[in-house]
Amino acid sequence: MPRIGDWASWSRMKQRTAAVLAVLASVAILVAAVWIVQPRKIVGVPYDGAGPDKRWQAVAPGRVVPRTGEIQITPVVVALVDEVLVKPNDAVVVGEPLIRLKDDELRARLAAADSQVDLRQKVRDEQRGAGKTADRRKAADALSDADTELFDARAKCDTAAIAWRRRGGSDAELRAARDAFSRAQEAVKTRAAALHDIQEDGTLPTQAEAQLEVARAERAVARAALDKMTIRAPIAGTVLQVNVKAGETAAPSAPQPLIVLGDLSALRVRAEVDDRDIGSIKSGQPVVVRAAAFPDREFAGKVASVAPIVAAASGLARGSPNPTDVDVVEVMIDLASPGPLASGMQVDAYFR
Repeated sequence: MPRIGDWASWSRMKQRTAAVLAVLASVAILVAAVWIVQPRKIVGVPYDGAGPDKRWQAVAPGRVVPRTGEIQITPVVVALVDEVLVKPNDAVVVGEPLIRLKDDELRARLAAADSQVDLRQKVRDEQRGAGKTADRRKAADALSDADTELFDARAKCDTAAIAWRRRGGSDAELRAARDAFSRAQEAVKTRAAALHDIQEDGTLPTQAEAQLEVARAERAVARAALDKMTIRAPIAGTVLQVNVKAGETAAPSAPQPLIVLGDLSALRVRAEVDDRDIGSIKSGQPVVVRAAAFPDREFAGKVASVAPIVAAASGLARGSPNPTDVDVVEVMIDLASPGPLASGMQVDAYFR
């Protein structure tokens, strides 16, 4: 049996241990409080002495996004990927080819449509036309030729863009090809307007003329289908992700986009503000953005826009178990100086 003195000694030791632990907990709380109220550097805005311990109108989780948002590129048809022409971090311009899909079948269909047009045009030319009929034929032929020139100009523009990216050299040929494509676009508009003016007199085309127009329409459909097999950049920006390789199947219903683009010339923060706080958020309001990756820095910004609709949260908050239980309003924030912030980074926005 333990003696009474042993039990008393053990009790005193237990009390001293509890006291030491209480002191350590108090010290930890004090250190945390000092760290919270210490001044931080705000990028783009001089420190005004108020510090981050001032009262905020609202605090919301957010994510850094390109100025244009993330543009997700998906195909409109199911096809095999023939060639991926870009890689992440590549800067692209509007209309630049990004991916080529297998198009052998469509090229054969276009060749058949071209042959049908040639045949129908020969039949029509065997029938003489005079007066308004001759004017209409001339205008229709001019528009057809302009459409062909535009189709060929786009193909040459694509070829020049691919060659420029592979060589990484002079862009004189690429610039010339793009200028030719722009001129071809204007020619199509001009000739289409001229044909429309002639057709307004109400004169009906002959059977041969109608059959030729049907053949030309079918050729236009074949060209449009072939054009979809080259996926081009809808904006000027930077390639953020490439999620496909040559030989894989591209489909509109794929879980991931083929390519993600974004304009990184300016970054924004897409924040999700609790709908209970939205009454205190206004356009132009100053905002401070903090990122866990840079705990000693703050980034200044201002509210660019407030969405006019309340929706379920998308889960920007870290560790949110069920984001759909929270109703939020999307707020876009322009950053004065993004500094080291990267697109896709999670941040917290503090509204003054």
